[in-house]
Amino acid sequence: MAYLTDVELKQLGFKYLGKNVKISDKASIYNYELIEIGDNSRIDDFCVVSGEVRIGRNVHITPQCLIAGGEPSLVIEDFVTLAYGVKVFTQSDDYSGLTMTNSTVPKCYRNETKQSVILKRHSIVGAGSIILPGVVLNEGTSVGANSLILETTESWSIYAGSPALKLRDRSKDMLQLEKKYLEEA
Repeated sequence: MAYLTDVELKQLGFKYLGKNVKISDKASIYNYELIEIGDNSRIDDFCVVSGEVRIGRNVHITPQCLIAGGEPSLVIEDFVTLAYGVKVFTQSDDYSGLTMTNSTVPKCYRNETKQSVILKRHSIVGAGSIILPGVVLNEGTSVGANSLILETTESWSIYAGSPALKLRDRSKDMLQLEKKYLEEA
């Protein structure tokens, strides 16, 4: 995997770009002027990132993820991991049949849902999972592979399924490791 150089990254015109950011030369980024990326974050091969997106520090967006910030914002806080093929949407068409769908049809014939999404600190989202508009993954949420997240989660909980359901609580031990890491950084 080849990453863009610091010079190449700075030339793209991000709203904010932290230190030690790694973005694959095979990632597709749109709306640079609306995107903020914190220190030590990484976006891997074949990811698509667009719209108003704020990415915290030490975030890893692994290959083939889709981060669609759209008009409402998408916030990915510190120490979040999105595994292979995760898709996050802040906008969605109305699938009821009451209105038309897709971006080739004028807006007056469509009814889109547009809601912010927030992925809070220490959340991890398993491969192939989908997060829909309006969801907040509260701090420490763990989502199993191929899950469909339709609703806001409880902090420090583990979810899986389609739709995802809470399975159990998640350990907070990593918070001590975070403290040590930040002291040494």
